[in-house]
Amino acid sequence: MTKAISIRTTPAKDVTRRLTEHRSNRPTRPRHGQINALFVTTEMTDFVKTGGLGDVAAALPRALSRWHDVRVLIPGYPAVLERARSLRWVGWSQPFAGLPAARVGHTRTDDGLEVYVLRQPAMFERVGSPYVGPTGTDWTDNATRFALLSMAAAQIAMGTTGMDWRPDLLHLNDWPTALAAPYLQWGGCRTPSILTIHNLAHQGLFPTTCRATLGIPARATEADYHGQISFLRAGLMLADQVTTVSATYAEQIATPLHGMGLHALLHRRAAQGRLSGITNGIDNSWSLSNDPALPQGGDRSPDAIRLRARAQLRNELGLDEHEGPVFSFVARMVAQKGIDLVCEVGAQIVSAGGQLALIGVGDADMEAAVARLARRFRGRIAASIGFSEPLARRMFAGSDFLLMPSRFEPCGLSQMYAQTYGSLPIAHATGGLLDTIEDGVTGLLFSQPRATDLRQALQRAFRIYDETELLQAMRRAAMAQRHDWTGPARQYSALYAKAVAPRAAA
Repeated sequence: MTKAISIRTTPAKDVTRRLTEHRSNRPTRPRHGQINALFVTTEMTDFVKTGGLGDVAAALPRALSRWHDVRVLIPGYPAVLERARSLRWVGWSQPFAGLPAARVGHTRTDDGLEVYVLRQPAMFERVGSPYVGPTGTDWTDNATRFALLSMAAAQIAMGTTGMDWRPDLLHLNDWPTALAAPYLQWGGCRTPSILTIHNLAHQGLFPTTCRATLGIPARATEADYHGQISFLRAGLMLADQVTTVSATYAEQIATPLHGMGLHALLHRRAAQGRLSGITNGIDNSWSLSNDPALPQGGDRSPDAIRLRARAQLRNELGLDEHEGPVFSFVARMVAQKGIDLVCEVGAQIVSAGGQLALIGVGDADMEAAVARLARRFRGRIAASIGFSEPLARRMFAGSDFLLMPSRFEPCGLSQMYAQTYGSLPIAHATGGLLDTIEDGVTGLLFSQPRATDLRQALQRAFRIYDETELLQAMRRAAMAQRHDWTGPARQYSALYAKAVAPRAAA
């Protein structure tokens, strides 16, 4: 058991007074145009990752550091504390309402990115993922845990943590950090905030009995949502700018079909010019010729690398040697990702002469269905229940087509990984998939997330596979796509400047 840390605390009424004292204090920037930005996240691939947010949190701050002083704030989970190098304590967040105090540590990654670690052993140092326990159910105190992270970010912006660095802007990510924007507003702090939605389906809904613990003012209604508290709704209402991770998804979430009950609010934010879509990028480690996860050899041509990756993939998963195409699925095994549709078409893939490799974790019933499919078609369909990034990379490099029948997809990264490694994505035309795949050129799109539509797309794929010249032309077009973070970082940089400008002029 981790030993509790004794740190100095301040009564909540004194914290409120000190927040008020700091309302008009704005930090100065060391050079013209540079913005101090605190990127607040619950995961980061350097330390801990459960999904695409971890990749974004690792790559985007690094890309933005070309123009700005961007630093990351992440909770001190055991994996973070284990991997944080030379952690130095630089401040503390003050207790507020029912939120405990927490210590703020500072570290640097090997390439110099500055990271702040919020340490509160009772809240974060436990076995499990950032969001769920070992049994797969949400931590019962998630409201308090992530309100603490949000309040700590707000207090860093307010200058009440004793740190010698203050941000000009908070960049918040998804519901667990969304309360930072209201905390700033409710505390009278003028520091602007940007809230990025990575998946609108997760909104941070909790009972109204949490209001006092979270310190939500009696007059505040921004968090109220159908008899519950919504972290995300409060953030969407009070953040200066709202972004999401593709242009199409930004349009979709402002409609009843994809707005998850928040479409009217998001439509208003769009009308105000405060909702935008910026498609994610992928980091530079995705290089077919320099990926240590792929088998090495003398011939470094893309075709040779892919052939070796396919051979190793088949050997690892127990797939037979075969002449037909290899299809892959690399995603969480949940309904959103369409894994049930993949199971429905598995027999068709085999009967048409193809093979299927799957990797991921998810719902127990979906995992069981995948395992049954693999047993039924042993040697032609193989599944790895769990996740190994090196194996996933070999799936991208060793397959001909990647299946992405997602019912909705804010951005998606797997289609970009696949294209970079020469595997053509077969995807439902939604969200970021529509923005990053050109049908018949860099992949295949189908219009509805139904097994019948996916079957038709598979028929196209088999025809393309038999037309070698067309297959190679599409593969070259896919691999020629640029998916790095340079363009998205420029867009975020411009948005940072837009958010800071009104406050700086005030």
